[in-house]
Amino acid sequence: MLRSWKLGSAFGIGIYVHWSFVLLLGWVMFTTPGPNVLASALYMGGLLLSVFGCVVLHELGHALMARYFGINTRDITLYIVGGVARLERMSEKPWEEFWIALAGPAVNVVIAILLVGMLLVGFLISPQNMVVLPQIPATHVSQFLAHLLVANIVLVCLNLIPAFPMDGGRVLRALLALGMGHRRATEVAVPVGAVVGLLAMTLLAFASQNPMVLLIALFVVFAGQQELYAVRMRDRRARQAPLEVLPVVKPVHSLSIGPAAVLDLRPTISVYTWDSKAGAWVRTVS
Repeated sequence: MLRSWKLGSAFGIGIYVHWSFVLLLGWVMFTTPGPNVLASALYMGGLLLSVFGCVVLHELGHALMARYFGINTRDITLYIVGGVARLERMSEKPWEEFWIALAGPAVNVVIAILLVGMLLVGFLISPQNMVVLPQIPATHVSQFLAHLLVANIVLVCLNLIPAFPMDGGRVLRALLALGMGHRRATEVAVPVGAVVGLLAMTLLAFASQNPMVLLIALFVVFAGQQELYAVRMRDRRARQAPLEVLPVVKPVHSLSIGPAAVLDLRPTISVYTWDSKAGAWVRTVS
Protein backbone atom coordinates (compact mmCIF):
# COMPACT_ATOMS: atom_id res chain seq x y z
CA MET A 1 0.00 0.00 0.00
CA LEU A 2 1.36 3.37 -1.01
CA ARG A 3 1.82 5.69 1.96
CA SER A 4 4.66 8.16 1.46
CA TRP A 5 7.81 8.63 -0.58
CA LYS A 6 11.09 10.06 0.58
CA LEU A 7 12.08 13.23 -1.27
CA GLY A 8 15.47 13.60 0.41
CA SER A 9 16.85 14.95 3.66
CA ALA A 10 17.97 18.25 5.14
CA PHE A 11 20.10 18.70 8.27
CA GLY A 12 19.91 14.93 8.73
CA ILE A 13 16.09 14.95 8.76
CA GLY A 14 14.21 12.81 6.24
CA ILE A 15 11.60 14.65 4.15
CA TYR A 16 8.63 12.63 2.85
CA VAL A 17 5.53 13.33 0.78
CA HIS A 18 2.26 11.54 1.48
CA TRP A 19 0.26 10.14 -1.41
CA SER A 20 -2.61 12.55 -0.62
CA PHE A 21 -0.40 15.46 -1.69
CA VAL A 22 -0.27 14.02 -5.23
CA LEU A 23 -4.08 14.15 -5.34
CA LEU A 24 -3.99 17.82 -4.33
CA LEU A 25 -1.39 18.63 -6.98
CA GLY A 26 -3.41 16.89 -9.69
CA TRP A 27 -6.66 18.54 -8.59
CA VAL A 28 -5.12 22.03 -8.64
CA MET A 29 -3.47 21.56 -12.02
CA PHE A 30 -6.45 20.03 -13.83
CA THR A 31 -9.15 22.32 -12.41
CA THR A 32 -7.38 25.60 -13.12
CA PRO A 33 -9.34 27.75 -15.58
CA GLY A 34 -7.71 30.07 -18.07
CA PRO A 35 -7.38 30.87 -21.78
CA ASN A 36 -4.27 28.71 -22.02
CA VAL A 37 -5.06 25.55 -20.05
CA LEU A 38 -1.57 24.05 -20.24
CA ALA A 39 0.18 27.26 -19.21
CA SER A 40 -2.30 27.83 -16.35
CA ALA A 41 -1.88 24.25 -15.12
CA LEU A 42 1.91 24.52 -15.17
CA TYR A 43 1.75 27.89 -13.41
CA MET A 44 -0.53 26.61 -10.62
CA GLY A 45 1.44 23.38 -10.30
CA GLY A 46 4.69 25.33 -9.94
CA LEU A 47 3.09 27.71 -7.45
CA LEU A 48 1.74 24.83 -5.35
CA LEU A 49 5.14 23.13 -5.29
CA SER A 50 6.76 26.42 -4.27
CA VAL A 51 4.23 26.92 -1.48
CA PHE A 52 4.91 23.45 -0.15
CA GLY A 53 8.62 24.19 -0.40
CA CYS A 54 7.93 27.06 1.99
CA VAL A 55 6.00 24.62 4.18
CA VAL A 56 9.10 22.37 4.32
CA LEU A 57 11.19 25.35 5.40
CA HIS A 58 8.51 26.16 7.99
CA GLU A 59 8.77 22.65 9.45
CA LEU A 60 12.57 22.79 9.37
CA GLY A 61 12.29 25.93 11.49
CA HIS A 62 10.44 23.91 14.14
CA ALA A 63 12.89 21.01 13.84
CA LEU A 64 16.06 23.10 14.15
CA MET A 65 14.71 25.07 17.09
CA ALA A 66 13.76 21.80 18.78
CA ARG A 67 17.28 20.47 18.11
CA TYR A 68 18.66 23.57 19.83
CA PHE A 69 16.80 22.45 22.97
CA GLY A 70 18.06 18.87 22.61
CA ILE A 71 14.98 17.40 20.91
CA ASN A 72 15.53 15.49 17.67
CA THR A 73 13.09 15.25 14.76
CA ARG A 74 12.18 11.87 13.28
CA ASP A 75 11.00 13.15 9.90
CA ILE A 76 9.00 15.78 8.03
CA THR A 77 6.02 14.69 5.92
CA LEU A 78 3.93 16.73 3.48
CA TYR A 79 0.19 15.95 3.63
CA ILE A 80 -2.76 17.31 1.72
CA VAL A 81 -3.50 19.63 4.66
CA GLY A 82 0.10 20.80 5.16
CA GLY A 83 3.36 19.64 6.68
CA VAL A 84 4.09 17.81 9.93
CA ALA A 85 7.44 17.58 11.72
CA ARG A 86 7.47 14.55 14.03
CA LEU A 87 9.54 15.42 17.06
CA GLU A 88 10.86 12.63 19.27
CA ARG A 89 9.11 14.31 22.17
CA MET A 90 7.30 17.51 22.98
CA SER A 91 8.96 19.78 25.49
CA GLU A 92 6.95 20.36 28.66
CA LYS A 93 8.98 23.48 29.48
CA PRO A 94 6.79 26.48 28.56
CA TRP A 95 9.49 28.71 27.08
CA GLU A 96 10.98 25.88 25.02
CA GLU A 97 7.57 25.06 23.53
CA PHE A 98 6.97 28.78 22.94
CA TRP A 99 10.11 29.24 20.83
CA ILE A 100 9.72 25.92 19.01
CA ALA A 101 6.17 26.88 18.02
CA LEU A 102 7.13 30.37 16.84
CA ALA A 103 10.14 29.18 14.83
CA GLY A 104 7.97 27.88 11.97
CA PRO A 105 5.95 31.07 11.33
CA ALA A 106 9.15 33.10 11.77
CA VAL A 107 10.61 31.30 8.75
CA ASN A 108 7.59 32.32 6.65
CA VAL A 109 7.97 35.90 7.84
CA VAL A 110 11.59 35.89 6.63
CA ILE A 111 10.53 34.41 3.27
CA ALA A 112 7.83 37.08 2.92
CA ILE A 113 10.36 39.86 3.62
CA LEU A 114 12.68 38.45 0.95
CA LEU A 115 9.83 38.27 -1.56
CA VAL A 116 8.84 41.87 -0.82
CA GLY A 117 12.44 42.89 -1.47
CA MET A 118 12.47 41.04 -4.79
CA LEU A 119 9.21 42.68 -5.86
CA LEU A 120 10.50 46.12 -4.91
CA VAL A 121 13.63 45.55 -6.97
CA GLY A 122 11.44 44.47 -9.87
CA PHE A 123 9.42 47.67 -9.67
CA LEU A 124 12.54 49.83 -9.46
CA ILE A 125 14.24 48.17 -12.41
CA SER A 126 12.69 48.42 -15.83
CA PRO A 127 11.31 45.15 -17.27
CA GLN A 128 13.91 45.19 -20.05
CA ASN A 129 16.75 45.06 -17.53
CA MET A 130 15.21 42.52 -15.13
CA VAL A 131 16.92 39.16 -14.82
CA VAL A 132 14.15 36.62 -15.41
CA LEU A 133 13.86 33.07 -16.58
CA PRO A 134 14.25 32.60 -20.36
CA GLN A 135 11.08 33.26 -22.39
CA ILE A 136 9.03 34.21 -19.31
CA PRO A 137 7.84 37.83 -19.22
CA ALA A 138 8.78 39.85 -16.18
CA THR A 139 5.11 40.46 -15.40
CA HIS A 140 4.58 36.70 -14.99
CA VAL A 141 7.54 36.43 -12.64
CA SER A 142 6.26 39.36 -10.59
CA GLN A 143 2.81 37.77 -10.46
CA PHE A 144 4.31 34.48 -9.32
CA LEU A 145 6.32 36.19 -6.57
CA ALA A 146 3.25 38.14 -5.47
CA HIS A 147 1.18 34.95 -5.21
CA LEU A 148 3.97 33.26 -3.25
CA LEU A 149 4.13 36.30 -0.94
CA VAL A 150 0.39 36.09 -0.27
CA ALA A 151 0.70 32.35 0.39
CA ASN A 152 3.39 32.92 3.03
CA ILE A 153 1.35 35.64 4.70
CA VAL A 154 -1.62 33.24 4.80
CA LEU A 155 0.61 30.52 6.27
CA VAL A 156 1.69 32.86 9.05
CA CYS A 157 -1.88 33.95 9.83
CA LEU A 158 -3.32 30.41 9.74
CA ASN A 159 -0.60 28.93 11.92
CA LEU A 160 -0.90 31.67 14.53
CA ILE A 161 -4.63 31.05 15.04
CA PRO A 162 -4.83 29.87 18.69
CA ALA A 163 -6.23 26.50 17.62
CA PHE A 164 -4.41 23.62 19.25
CA PRO A 165 -2.26 21.81 18.04
CA MET A 166 -1.38 24.50 15.49
CA ASP A 167 1.51 26.83 16.27
CA GLY A 168 -0.75 29.50 17.75
CA GLY A 169 -2.39 26.92 20.00
CA ARG A 170 0.99 25.73 21.24
CA VAL A 171 2.01 29.32 21.94
CA LEU A 172 -1.22 29.75 23.91
CA ARG A 173 -0.55 26.58 25.92
CA ALA A 174 3.03 27.62 26.64
CA LEU A 175 1.87 30.96 28.02
CA LEU A 176 -0.91 29.33 30.07
CA ALA A 177 1.51 26.71 31.40
CA LEU A 178 3.59 29.43 33.03
CA GLY A 179 0.82 29.84 35.61
CA MET A 180 -1.22 26.64 35.67
CA GLY A 181 1.04 23.75 34.64
CA HIS A 182 1.32 21.68 31.46
CA ARG A 183 -1.74 19.44 31.83
CA ARG A 184 -4.17 22.15 32.95
CA ALA A 185 -2.90 24.47 30.21
CA THR A 186 -3.59 21.75 27.63
CA GLU A 187 -7.10 21.20 29.01
CA VAL A 188 -7.80 24.92 28.54
CA ALA A 189 -6.03 25.41 25.20
CA VAL A 190 -7.65 22.46 23.39
CA PRO A 191 -11.35 23.45 23.75
CA VAL A 192 -10.58 27.15 23.29
CA GLY A 193 -8.58 26.35 20.18
CA ALA A 194 -11.34 24.10 18.82
CA VAL A 195 -13.95 26.87 19.06
CA VAL A 196 -11.69 29.63 17.75
CA GLY A 197 -10.27 27.45 14.99
CA LEU A 198 -13.67 26.29 13.74
CA LEU A 199 -15.03 29.85 13.69
CA ALA A 200 -11.97 31.32 11.97
CA MET A 201 -11.66 28.58 9.36
CA THR A 202 -15.40 28.53 8.64
CA LEU A 203 -15.29 32.26 7.89
CA LEU A 204 -12.17 31.74 5.78
CA ALA A 205 -13.83 28.88 3.87
CA PHE A 206 -16.82 31.08 3.00
CA ALA A 207 -14.60 34.01 2.06
CA SER A 208 -12.31 31.94 -0.15
CA GLN A 209 -14.98 29.53 -1.42
CA ASN A 210 -12.52 26.72 -0.66
CA PRO A 211 -13.96 23.67 1.15
CA MET A 212 -10.41 22.42 1.82
CA VAL A 213 -10.22 24.87 4.73
CA LEU A 214 -13.06 23.03 6.52
CA LEU A 215 -11.10 19.79 6.13
CA ILE A 216 -8.14 21.46 7.85
CA ALA A 217 -10.47 22.65 10.64
CA LEU A 218 -11.74 19.12 11.29
CA PHE A 219 -8.18 17.80 11.26
CA VAL A 220 -7.14 20.43 13.82
CA VAL A 221 -10.03 19.56 16.17
CA PHE A 222 -9.28 15.83 15.96
CA ALA A 223 -5.54 16.31 16.46
CA GLY A 224 -6.19 18.57 19.46
CA GLN A 225 -8.30 15.91 21.17
CA GLN A 226 -5.60 13.29 20.53
CA GLU A 227 -2.95 15.57 22.06
CA LEU A 228 -5.12 16.16 25.13
CA TYR A 229 -5.61 12.41 25.59
CA ALA A 230 -1.86 11.80 25.30
CA VAL A 231 -1.05 14.52 27.85
CA ARG A 232 -3.55 13.09 30.34
CA MET A 233 -2.11 9.59 29.93
CA ARG A 234 1.46 10.83 30.48
CA ASP A 235 0.37 12.78 33.54
CA ARG A 236 -1.47 9.76 34.93
CA ARG A 237 1.55 7.50 34.48
CA ALA A 238 3.81 10.08 36.12
CA ARG A 239 1.55 10.18 39.20
CA GLN A 240 1.48 6.40 39.66
CA ALA A 241 3.63 4.96 42.46
CA PRO A 242 6.68 3.07 41.18
CA LEU A 243 6.44 -0.72 41.25
CA GLU A 244 8.64 -2.58 43.72
CA VAL A 245 10.66 -5.03 41.65
CA LEU A 246 12.09 -7.99 43.52
CA PRO A 247 15.37 -9.58 42.41
CA VAL A 248 14.98 -12.62 40.20
CA VAL A 249 15.95 -15.83 42.07
CA LYS A 250 15.69 -19.47 41.17
CA PRO A 251 12.57 -20.93 42.81
CA VAL A 252 13.09 -23.64 45.46
CA HIS A 253 10.28 -26.22 45.61
CA SER A 254 11.64 -28.50 48.37
CA LEU A 255 14.20 -28.59 51.13
CA SER A 256 15.86 -31.69 52.56
CA ILE A 257 15.80 -31.64 56.39
CA GLY A 258 17.04 -35.13 57.06
CA PRO A 259 17.92 -38.49 55.57
CA ALA A 260 14.26 -39.35 54.93
CA ALA A 261 12.39 -36.09 55.39
CA VAL A 262 11.70 -33.45 52.73
CA LEU A 263 9.97 -30.15 53.41
CA ASP A 264 7.62 -29.05 50.57
CA LEU A 265 8.16 -25.32 49.86
CA ARG A 266 5.74 -24.97 46.97
CA PRO A 267 3.16 -22.21 47.47
CA THR A 268 -0.34 -23.31 48.41
CA ILE A 269 -3.62 -21.84 47.27
CA SER A 270 -6.59 -21.71 49.63
CA VAL A 271 -10.07 -21.68 48.09
CA TYR A 272 -13.13 -21.06 50.24
CA THR A 273 -16.59 -22.31 49.18
CA TRP A 274 -19.88 -21.97 51.02
CA ASP A 275 -21.46 -25.24 52.22
CA SER A 276 -25.18 -24.47 52.42
CA LYS A 277 -26.00 -27.69 54.30
CA ALA A 278 -23.37 -27.19 57.01
CA GLY A 279 -23.86 -23.42 56.99
CA ALA A 280 -20.13 -22.77 57.01
CA TRP A 281 -17.22 -21.87 54.71
CA VAL A 282 -15.17 -24.89 53.62
CA ARG A 283 -11.47 -24.40 52.96
CA THR A 284 -9.79 -26.33 50.16
CA VAL A 285 -5.98 -26.25 49.91
CA SER A 286 -4.18 -27.04 46.65
